[in-house]
Amino acid sequence: MVDKAASARQTQWLRGVLDLTVLALLAEGGEGYGYTLLQRLAEAGLPGMKAGTLYPLLNRLAADGLLRSEWRAGEGGPGRKFFALTDQGRAVLAEQGPKWIEFAKNSISVVERGVQA
Repeated sequence: MVDKAASARQTQWLRGVLDLTVLALLAEGGEGYGYTLLQRLAEAGLPGMKAGTLYPLLNRLAADGLLRSEWRAGEGGPGRKFFALTDQGRAVLAEQGPKWIEFAKNSISVVERGVQA
């Protein structure tokens, strides 16, 4: 049986870093659409992300000027909305990424000490 409280805590972890993670994935991969980003998140060790969480985030990042979006016709299927970083998105990633890394390292250190106590 899955502990709902533990699952809720893990969801909160992801919410705290998801925007920077998506910016980083697009920085390294150039562009992507929702389904490919869900796959890339899973491959990066962040499985279980729901489209209902990712798509609003992508749209919010685009509305904030951090991503640009473009609809493209699908080959034999429906069109897809592709997302890519803007210069502003790259600047936010460059500024906030190192701050997140430092925060994560400090958090890991505290949790490791607690686990080993």
